[in-house]
Amino acid sequence: AHDPQVLAIKLTLYRTSGDTAIVRALTEAAEQGKQVAVLIELQARFDEQNNISFARTMESYGIHVAYGLPGLKTHAKTVLVVRRDADGIRRYVHVGTGNYNSKTARLYTDLGLFTCHPEIGADLTDLFNSLTGMSRQKRYRKLLVAPANLRERTLELIAREAEHAAEGRGGRIIAKMNALVDPGIIEALYRASQSGVEIDLIVRGICCLLPGVPGVSERIRVVSIIGRFLEHSRLQYFANGGRPEYYFGSADWMPRNLDRRVEAMIPVEDVQLHKRLQSLLETCLSDNRQAWELGADGSYARRFPGKATERATQDVFMRDP
Repeated sequence: AHDPQVLAIKLTLYRTSGDTAIVRALTEAAEQGKQVAVLIELQARFDEQNNISFARTMESYGIHVAYGLPGLKTHAKTVLVVRRDADGIRRYVHVGTGNYNSKTARLYTDLGLFTCHPEIGADLTDLFNSLTGMSRQKRYRKLLVAPANLRERTLELIAREAEHAAEGRGGRIIAKMNALVDPGIIEALYRASQSGVEIDLIVRGICCLLPGVPGVSERIRVVSIIGRFLEHSRLQYFANGGRPEYYFGSADWMPRNLDRRVEAMIPVEDVQLHKRLQSLLETCLSDNRQAWELGADGSYARRFPGKATERATQDVFMRDP
């Protein structure tokens, strides 16, 4: 907001909380002549009044406030900053799994990626143009966006692992989310399991998939991590025959996220970051203290360390994030 080389700031606000630090920074940016655009979701459950108040405040400072697309909640967590750098105009991007909200930031575990990748910057520009009514974007270069391409691409990624497994190249999927409800995704995971794909799911809340059912989901395992903090991040790993791909963002595997909300999932292409994401997933899967395993009968059983060293996911990350 105070950088004289910044030309524009655009972001989505789903839950804003009573802390107005972000709103104050945006109004200061607008006062300094920067182009500021905010997509604010008026139907964020429990935060409707806050969001209406913040929207009015921002409009009074000349901020372009948009309210999204008819019939779709805007749940994506994205920021786009356009800056005049020494070598030209550059777009800086943040895509996350958590809301820009100081209260939930203290209670939820989340992930975010900062990048100035040109294609991702172009995708975010297209997304904001769509949300502010300037276009109706259907195709994206890198981002997975609901409802445009997220469902289709997710099913393709699962089917690709099944193809790798069927052709003897192995198949591996690890996915972390808040809820797994969507029938189409569940059926695709069942088919992948039957094709030989090894699948681990870390699902904090509702899970409508049954793991370990003979002939159906023998290669699928499900755990839920329950601790001091609410596990909120959505992260997916696809082995892709030795060329792994990672995605994270705002969407759970639920019909509302895939079909009735604007969501954004970002690919993580820097292999140095792959190590950190893989470590996060492995830490969750090796948890023997805060993890609950889902059985084929739909019941959960808590893991206990016994004589082994205790490994509680959230304790591990508080010691060494």
